[in-house]
Amino acid sequence: MESRRQRATHQRNPSLRDDDGASACVHADLPHIAALIADGEITVGILNPVGCVAVATDGHNTLAMLKRRPDETLAQLLTRLDQAIERAWTEEIYTDEINPPVSYAFQIASKHRGRSR
Repeated sequence: MESRRQRATHQRNPSLRDDDGASACVHADLPHIAALIADGEITVGILNPVGCVAVATDGHNTLAMLKRRPDETLAQLLTRLDQAIERAWTEEIYTDEINPPVSYAFQIASKHRGRSR
């Protein structure tokens, strides 16, 4: 008899706990996300080692990269993403909460090479 692989059971990430009133967020007014997904996309998920993130792109540019805050609900994260998309479109301010500033990354790289500034 041929052996078959058993499918691994999915373990829910505790940081993605059920949100109170999560069904209410289905009807939330997120006009900028709605407009964006006509031609672009949003992604929400776990990015190791950062944690839960939400990213919005228009197909050419990344408009916003947000990191989920402690105790922030999914509805709150999506509302912040919607606001960040609006800022990118109206003020050309692109939000990046995932990558450290270039100057910070340069300082870390210098320390790893033994040169401290």
